[in-house]
Amino acid sequence: MPWKGGLGGALGAMTFSLLSALPVSAQTVSEPAVSIKKGATMNYPETRRDDVVDTQFGEKVADPYRWLEADVRQNAKVADWVDRESRFTQAYLETLPQRAWFKQRISTLMDFERYGLPVKAGKRYFYTRNSGLQNQSQLFVRDGLNGKPRLLIDPNAWAKDGATALDAWEPSQQGRYVLYSVQDGGSDWRILHVMDATSGKVLDDELRWVKFSGLAWIGEEGFLYSRFPAPKEGAAFQSLNYNQAIYYHRLGTPQSADELVYATPKHQDYGHTAEVTQDGRLAVITTHVGTDSRYDVRVIDLSRRGKDGWAARPIVTGFKDDWRLVEGAGQKLWFVTNENAPRYRLVSIDLGASAPSFTEIVPQRDDILEKAGIVGRQLVLNYMRDAASHAEIVGLDGKQGRALALNGIGTASGFRGKPGDPETFYSFTSFNRPASIFRMNLDTGVSEPFAEPAMDFDPAEIAVEQRFYTSKDGTRVPMFLVRRKDVANAGKAVPTLLYGYGGFDISLTPGFSASRMAWVQAGGAFAMANLRGGGEYGRAWHDAGRRANKQNVFDDFIAAGEYLKMEGVATQDGLAIQGGSNGGLLVGAVLNQRPDLFAAGVPQVGVMDMLRFDRFTAGRYWVDDYGYPDREADFRVLRAYSPYHNIKAGTNYPAILVTTADTDDRVVPGHSFKYAAALQAAPLGDKPHLIRIETRAGHGSGKPTDKVIEESADVLSFVSQWTGLAVPK
Repeated sequence: MPWKGGLGGALGAMTFSLLSALPVSAQTVSEPAVSIKKGATMNYPETRRDDVVDTQFGEKVADPYRWLEADVRQNAKVADWVDRESRFTQAYLETLPQRAWFKQRISTLMDFERYGLPVKAGKRYFYTRNSGLQNQSQLFVRDGLNGKPRLLIDPNAWAKDGATALDAWEPSQQGRYVLYSVQDGGSDWRILHVMDATSGKVLDDELRWVKFSGLAWIGEEGFLYSRFPAPKEGAAFQSLNYNQAIYYHRLGTPQSADELVYATPKHQDYGHTAEVTQDGRLAVITTHVGTDSRYDVRVIDLSRRGKDGWAARPIVTGFKDDWRLVEGAGQKLWFVTNENAPRYRLVSIDLGASAPSFTEIVPQRDDILEKAGIVGRQLVLNYMRDAASHAEIVGLDGKQGRALALNGIGTASGFRGKPGDPETFYSFTSFNRPASIFRMNLDTGVSEPFAEPAMDFDPAEIAVEQRFYTSKDGTRVPMFLVRRKDVANAGKAVPTLLYGYGGFDISLTPGFSASRMAWVQAGGAFAMANLRGGGEYGRAWHDAGRRANKQNVFDDFIAAGEYLKMEGVATQDGLAIQGGSNGGLLVGAVLNQRPDLFAAGVPQVGVMDMLRFDRFTAGRYWVDDYGYPDREADFRVLRAYSPYHNIKAGTNYPAILVTTADTDDRVVPGHSFKYAAALQAAPLGDKPHLIRIETRAGHGSGKPTDKVIEESADVLSFVSQWTGLAVPK
């Protein structure tokens, strides 16, 4: 599937104060002076303020904390600032009386056996498993479905702090080898290795500077992957990513001998991923420009490599639509696409025909066709209706369908397989149900549990609802609401945590989270709004929440908060908001626009400087959703909502806990550093405005379990302190 470049993953009138008008921060103190009492002075660590002003399109824009953009691993002054802020924040968080309860409860809720979806290769079944509180999941293999599990890869032995993770992995077509990527410290960079699945021996092959790559085997001899040129010394975590190319690596050879398969040197901003059909006949190259789901597609006939080399035949050009490869057999390919179908349809093309063209197999429906798979002699179609999943099985002609029964409101995923397989595996999860793995017999349609987690709570005691509310412009927006049933039945308002994202065509669907469940079990309500900008209703929903329409996302989130209070779900002074990455931007923007509505906000790894986001690592991709800061029309939109530039000095703000990580090379931590410094420098009332900076962690993926528990406990104890949630004794 093509790389989804969102951050995991815009206009309205507003009043704002220029950063140049903000006062200098408080003096440094030798020991952090912290208090959780309202009205207490927060003696924040001192932050240097520079006289940096840019003139853009006739407007002077102050950027006094630009020095905090420097890489913390390379700059001693930034490292010192991070150290002082971290000690100050940690001293505060340790005073919170709810923290111990949340840490214990989250640990308990995470301590259950978890399985990943099995992948069949030859007669072997590969899958991940975590016994409960292991920092990283392990990779196992079974020789036959009922074979004895055998441990292949244990990433827990790779680093003392547990921060080196097994990322993606892919068995060769007959299961002889496993290609896998290693992620260190949360970085987006990956290192590829190969293991012999019989002996467990790691081969000498090692490939570096891999990022945003697929893993595609060609037989048992080699594979396709994507990488960038090696960055300059010391620039790996901040420099822009250009000139991605696809290479072929033959086992047993050095990376320097890899064959260049596909590149676009005249278009250094293009990115490329490769997939290979299950029969090994065709390689499909998908090219993207930014984060928009608009792709070009080319095909390499691998059976003619000896004669034609890596000749790539274009079948889709123009970067107009989304094309998601389903599968291939011989010269025939199937795709899910939104070409002439904003809610997606399934089509096929026969490359062996005299004049190949796409034929519609399953037309567009009212629901969103998220993905499809060919397993056995049937198509498995994965649909989304109002952000919840349902699935259907049809013939290869798209007819004779039957629905797959799912257990309530939730998210189904998986359905991987290949032509001829008698089975497929899928998972199902919801807010009150950790992911269970099921094996489905394709002939009978009967599903049986492959792995079901044992939990220490009854899912039936947790109410999961879907509601709809009206946004500012009259748009109907869905929202999930999760509470204990006794809380819901009592009809009493309680402290509420509202989560959102709203961008990059990414859909928020039901799923289990130990931290959210701990919040609900403590008596709070959790709400998740499906804002415009996401993919919940197809192309129009995404378009309605990006670039010049970004303010719709903020209006949707604000309307969700107003609805929760109006309906008596949230207490009047007990509504908190949370979001990560693009969702961190969301939280920062609405805190500026409606500080009166919220008691607390947690912007996590957020994009906070909308005028410079495109200057670092993968930030240049995001112009599809945000616009170009160097174009005046886009600049005006971005300047109007950029969290860093629109802090309202002299206004009482909610309590804010900014979170980021020192190795985040997706949204570089300088975004959060600058935003937190500006918050602390401004007169914003008596509530705390803190920044929590994780070490040896990145944008989120690969984070070890112990760090997840610590961060979740910090966040929830902070939120409960300022929303009035009293944890059980």
